Amino acid sequence: MRPISGSSTLAILNNLFENFGPDSLIGNLASVIQGSTDTTFYVLTLYFGSIGIKKIRYSLWVGLFADLVGIVSAIVITSLFLN
Repeated sequence: MRPISGSSTLAILNNLFENFGPDSLIGNLASVIQGSTDTTFYVLTLYFGSIGIKKIRYSLWVGLFADLVGIVSAIVITSLFLN
């Protein structure tokens, strides 16, 4: 959800903390993912729209790829520190 909406992911993170606790594997993993990804579509529309860039095709793919790398690295880092 993070590439699409930042506020909804905070609600999901809060729900995960209530159900599993902030020190659980799920709580730690969700926190690292929250910190390592960004709201890609918001950044593209706000920053590129403010300076008038219309062609965002490659920037979108790079942003989504960076989110994927952030999620995968969050899984690896969290599993290394909690084991």
